[in-house]
Amino acid sequence: MKPVKKKKTEEPELEPLCCCEYIDRNGEKNHVAACLCDCQDLDEGCDRWLTCQSLRPETCERITDTISDRLRIPWLRGAKKVNISIVPPLVLLPVFLHVASWHFLLGVVVLTSLPMLALWYYYLTHRRKEQTLFFLSLGLFSLGYMYYVFLREVVPQGRVGPTQLALLTCGLFLILIALYRAKKNPGYLSNPACNDKSPSNSQIECPVKKGQEKTKGFPSTDASGSLNNRTLKDDVRGSSRVGLDSPAKVKEDWCAKCQLVRPARAWHCRICGICVRRMDHHCVWINSCVGESNHQAFILALSIFLLTSVYGISLTLNTICRDRSLFTALFYCPGVYANYSSALSFTCVWYSVIITAGMAYIFLIQLINISYNVTEREVQQALRQKTGRRLLCGLIVDTGQYNRGFLRNWLQFSTLGTHTVHTPAEDIV
Repeated sequence: MKPVKKKKTEEPELEPLCCCEYIDRNGEKNHVAACLCDCQDLDEGCDRWLTCQSLRPETCERITDTISDRLRIPWLRGAKKVNISIVPPLVLLPVFLHVASWHFLLGVVVLTSLPMLALWYYYLTHRRKEQTLFFLSLGLFSLGYMYYVFLREVVPQGRVGPTQLALLTCGLFLILIALYRAKKNPGYLSNPACNDKSPSNSQIECPVKKGQEKTKGFPSTDASGSLNNRTLKDDVRGSSRVGLDSPAKVKEDWCAKCQLVRPARAWHCRICGICVRRMDHHCVWINSCVGESNHQAFILALSIFLLTSVYGISLTLNTICRDRSLFTALFYCPGVYANYSSALSFTCVWYSVIITAGMAYIFLIQLINISYNVTEREVQQALRQKTGRRLLCGLIVDTGQYNRGFLRNWLQFSTLGTHTVHTPAEDIV
């Protein structure tokens, strides 16, 4: 007789969510309208604040997690979660700029405090190794808001022609396109086991997320899933042996977090949690790494931004400070605070100047590094190990490891991402 097949237990189907419902972090169905209900952590924090007691750090973290989990917008098949880090620029930037346009002294205080607050938030998130959309939201919203102020306050005065407005608009769209290209895959290294379909490697599970992998079935793992020290040392020795015994003798090392042998000049990004081929740095303005595949698009985005920003600043100053040169109008423009329109435009000009100056410094450092064929990650390592040669008051750091001359360095940069088969001579031991 044929064996009777057991019927699979049918799992109960979940009811579809409406546009205002969602599954919260506790796995329970919740509603957007109940965002202020049943928040014990917030009630406890308010009680301690009213009784003049200090809040516990874990209470603040729980309140932040609750707010970020309940901050959602209605969407098809369930409410979508909104990243809380994109909200402050949308609210604070217009408020600060409008307050700064009231008086000259207020403008000095606000425009001085904004970069300091941005740097404080950068070091806070960088120290915690957290990804944030704050700077990407700040950059995109700054572009949109500056363009909005230009259309509303500068163009109606009649000193900006259609051709100039069209050039500025085209520059803005080119910036967005270059940023989109720069946010693409910078050259993430994938585990070869993910692409290997052989039965022997069937137990090895590939990473579910970037930088997060399961070690189930991996050789010499303990019950908790972590590699022991002996296996890790053997893997490191084996990887170095692979680098020495290979025909090209390429310098390679083993990444214990990604479980792969990474090629020369590849580094593990502690924020993205994955190895990047020829990693330069992790850029918070695009919320991604700058590596082999997107370094050219990153440089292109910076150059277009600088040209467009300088052009927009010159048009605005020529409109609100007539018959004055660009440099003179920045520091001496009498009567600019006589009306609100010119005051807001002048405040936005100075905000744009501060952002442009910061981006120009980053652009200059990038050009220098490309000219010496060195990445920012290699510069920082050379400074820590004191193996680099400082030039021009420390602005230039030459490691001397991959430098092949100015023209050949730029030629190599122009061919990044082409995945050539031949290994450069500088990468050979």
